[in-house]
Amino acid sequence: MNDTVVPERKRTANWYLQPPGTWIQCALESRELLALCLKKIKASLSKVRLIDAGFIWTEPHSKRLKLKLTVQKEVINGAVLQQVFVVEYLIQSQMCEDCHRIEAKDFWKAVVQVRQKTLHKKTFYYLEQLILKHRLHQNTLRIKEIHDGLDFYYSSKQHAQKMVDFLQCTVPSRSKSSQRLTSHDVHSNVYNYKSTFSVEIVPVCKDNVVCLSPKLAQSLGNMSQICVCIRVTSTVHLIDPSTLQIAEIDGNTYWRHPFNSLFNPKQLEEFIVMDINRVQEKKKPAGAGARSNKHTLAEAWVKKTSELNTDHQYFCCTHLGHILNPGDLVLGFDLANCNLNDEFVNKMSPHNIPDVVLIKKSYDRAKRQHRRNWKLKELERDREGTDTDDERQYQDFLEDLEEDEAIRKNVNIYRNADIPVESDTDDDGAPRISLAEMLEDLHISEDATGGEGANMMTE
Repeated sequence: MNDTVVPERKRTANWYLQPPGTWIQCALESRELLALCLKKIKASLSKVRLIDAGFIWTEPHSKRLKLKLTVQKEVINGAVLQQVFVVEYLIQSQMCEDCHRIEAKDFWKAVVQVRQKTLHKKTFYYLEQLILKHRLHQNTLRIKEIHDGLDFYYSSKQHAQKMVDFLQCTVPSRSKSSQRLTSHDVHSNVYNYKSTFSVEIVPVCKDNVVCLSPKLAQSLGNMSQICVCIRVTSTVHLIDPSTLQIAEIDGNTYWRHPFNSLFNPKQLEEFIVMDINRVQEKKKPAGAGARSNKHTLAEAWVKKTSELNTDHQYFCCTHLGHILNPGDLVLGFDLANCNLNDEFVNKMSPHNIPDVVLIKKSYDRAKRQHRRNWKLKELERDREGTDTDDERQYQDFLEDLEEDEAIRKNVNIYRNADIPVESDTDDDGAPRISLAEMLEDLHISEDATGGEGANMMTE
C-alpha cells in the first residue's frame, strides 16, 4: 500500500497526533502506536476481516513504520481468501500549539523565582535533589540559574502553583505572587496574564553559626543565643554546642524573629584538638527544651594549625565529643579574634560568647573524593557562568550527605560503576555511604527496540 502519514510532535519524540487535536505518547512498536496506525487505514479494512497485525523492524531514525497485516475475505461459494501484505507509514514532524509559542519566544505563562540570600548553595543543592526525586521538573519549560537562585518557567499557572506549594513544604520559605496582563480580547472577554511567583528561602544553611534574639531563645527553652545550624529541611534545625539542646524553627517563626549567619563558609579555620574531655550529662533545668541523643557534649582545648609555633590555645564546649579525639583536625569559627556586626551579639555579655565554635571534623578531601563510588543527578538548566567556588560548595554538599543520614534518606543516590569498590583497610574514619543505600543508574538506549534484540525477533 502507499505511504500513510503519521504526524509526530516536532520538539519531543514519541508523541503522535490523534485527530482532531489530541497528542498521545507511544513508544516504538507499542500496542498504543499499533492502534493509532490501524485507525489511519480503518476505511480500507472495512470490507475485510483483520486477522493479525504486527510491526516489521525499521531503523528508529528512518521516519518509517511498517505494519504486517493478515486479512481474510469470503469469496465465491463460501471460500475464504487470506492475504498478507505490508503497509508503510511515513512519520512527519508537526508543530503543536505549545511548540509554536516556544519558537515565538513567548512560551511561558508563569515563572517561579526561588531566591536565598546566602553565599553558600547547600540548600539549593538539596532542593535540586528533592525536585529530581519527586519529578517536579517534568512540567518546566526552562530552568535558569542565576547568582542567588533559580528561575522555573511553566506553560500554565497551575504547574507553577504546584511548585510553590512543594517548596513551602520542603524548605522554610515565604512567597508572594503577581501577574501582568499581556493581551485581551474585548469581544470574547478573554484575558491573558503572565504570573510571577517569588519564593524566598530563609538565609541560613547547614554549618552556619547564628545568634538568636533573646525573645526567640527564651521561647525555645532558654537555650543559648549562639547556636549551630546542623540541618535545613522543612525547618531549621539548631543545636546549642554548650548544652546539646536542640530546636526546630519553621518558616513562620523565622520571619517573625529573623536572624542571620555570623560567618560565611570561607571564614572556617582549621584547629587541632590538643585535649578533650567528655562531660557527663548535666541536669536539665526547668523549662529547658529537648537534647540531642546523637551528639556528645565535651570540653576541648584546641589550637589553630596556623599558630602551631605559638602556645596560644582556645577552650570551648562542643557537641562533637562523639567523633573527636586528641590530635584530630576540626573546622570551626574563631569568635575571639573577629569583629561581629550583629545586633544581637552586640547586646550580649562577653562572658556568654564562646571563643571558638567547632563545626565539623576535618578529613582528607582528596582521598574522600577519589574513593567516592556514588553520584547524583543534576537538573538541566541554563547557567549564567560557572564560578570557581561552585565546585568546592558542591563537594561540601556531597560530604554533608555522607555525614548526615537524615538528609540522605530524602535523596536518590546512584552507584557510580566507573569507580570500583575499595576495601576498608586504608579507611581514615571518614563517613561513607553503604552500597545498600545506592540505586542502580539505568540507561535505556535509543535503539532499545533495535539492534541485536530486534534481529532476534525478526529471525
